[in-house]
Amino acid sequence: MEDKFILDVCCGGRQFWFNKAHPNTVYIDIRIAEKGHNWHRPNHEVKPNIVMDFRKLEFEDERFKLIIFDPPHIFHASDKSIIEKQYGALNKETWQEDIKQGFDECWRVLEPLGIIIFKWNEARVKKTEVLKVIGREPLFGHHTKSNHKSHWLCFMKIPIKIGGSK
Repeated sequence: MEDKFILDVCCGGRQFWFNKAHPNTVYIDIRIAEKGHNWHRPNHEVKPNIVMDFRKLEFEDERFKLIIFDPPHIFHASDKSIIEKQYGALNKETWQEDIKQGFDECWRVLEPLGIIIFKWNEARVKKTEVLKVIGREPLFGHHTKSNHKSHWLCFMKIPIKIGGSK
């Protein structure tokens, strides 16, 4: 696994990947869903390399150079929710703790000068509220043009000795 230096912690259907089987990437998700689980997108599947919870990453410290963290953005709706089948859901009662714990775990397994690309959609929770929960400032970010609700944020683990924070 030495050649695996990229981690996607909520891979889902790997929808934004150009190469959905990138050879240097470990794809994890807490769930598996075979093709046909979503009538709206019959070819959609969730097939991680490893089934794992982003809140408890079973990797050693400072293991990855790049981490993609695109957690669910909605709260549990129903077992029939198309959006939930596609992207998963957060627990309405614990989402802040879950996102904070997940980001902290990503930070732990990120090497110094490594990058986290964090994607958040403001469908239920504003980006500013999520950034308060995370407790770190992104270097930069961008929102999608279509609805301005999806935000892509870039964080870099800059060591304290060269001007970073804990």
